[in-house]
Amino acid sequence: MFLALVVTPELREFLARARGGAVRLIKVRIQDEQLVLGAYREPEQSWDQDYDHFLLPLLDRQEPCYVLYRLDSQNALGFEWLFLSWSPDQSPVKDKMVYAATRATVKKEFGGGHVKYEMFGTMEEDVCLSGYQRHVSSFSGPAPLTQAEQELQRIKLTEGQVKQVTSENSVDSKQQNLQGLAFPMQETARQALQQLAQQQINYIQLKLDVEKETIELVHCHPTDTRDLPCRVPKNTPRYHFFLYKHLHEGDYLESIVFIYSMPGYSCSVKERMLYSSCKSRLLEEAERDYQLQVAKKLEIDDGDDLTEEFLYEEVHPKQHAFKQAFAKPRGPAGKRGHRRLIKAPDEVI
Repeated sequence: MFLALVVTPELREFLARARGGAVRLIKVRIQDEQLVLGAYREPEQSWDQDYDHFLLPLLDRQEPCYVLYRLDSQNALGFEWLFLSWSPDQSPVKDKMVYAATRATVKKEFGGGHVKYEMFGTMEEDVCLSGYQRHVSSFSGPAPLTQAEQELQRIKLTEGQVKQVTSENSVDSKQQNLQGLAFPMQETARQALQQLAQQQINYIQLKLDVEKETIELVHCHPTDTRDLPCRVPKNTPRYHFFLYKHLHEGDYLESIVFIYSMPGYSCSVKERMLYSSCKSRLLEEAERDYQLQVAKKLEIDDGDDLTEEFLYEEVHPKQHAFKQAFAKPRGPAGKRGHRRLIKAPDEVI
């Protein structure tokens, strides 16, 4: 978690005056854990003529920033503004995350009612005037779906639900007989889940005590994404809860990921059955009693799979084009087969 950054009095006063329309562009930076005024420009021409001339020279290829750009249109509150989050690829990951986590603070301080559009960019092509125009065009929304497109959308949604159910229940038929088995949780395990819910810790590893029939805490050491592979034992099953901190489309997110690690068939059949059967009740209790919003549930057999790229694609799966349903091939041209005589309803033979 990142602490809320302080807005300097100078910046707060400048934002209040700028909303009146005397300023065309405001650049906001983070310096010494404070939000400060980086630069500003007064209008010279129309908003579109000023745009690239004012904006692009102020963008640093190494440092993120926020930019508020005044348009010439107005609403009931006054001039409308564009709120731009600039986060170049070359900037440090920590800086990107701090800026993403603070974006809402800047927007609130300025006044969300004045903001007409929000943009996020990593390259000049994203935020230049043509990039802004593309953004506005997409912001207007897609055309209404045709009947065929609506049908494809419904089929896609159905397939996604079936796939999720299949993934959550991919155990053999013997394990199904024990579905929903509940072992009581040790007190230290309960305390760890409570701490995770309050974001005091970011990782929990749990195990089953097969003899006592309880769920026990293994440890809750601070863990980064790069540390995850090392947390997964090679010879015994485990349950893991991980607070995955990452950026997605410019937003800083903290997503709970549940990982069920089962290292192949090196474990006994009894262990495999018990771990698989207790999983759903453990998740149910974690979500119900501790309000843990689990964004993704994974099942792995090797901790080496838990890379940054793998986690990101699991939490934010790419949208693939839907495959068309298989169409029955037409028969050869000119060959219609033998004709059949069919008796008509009122025909008398």
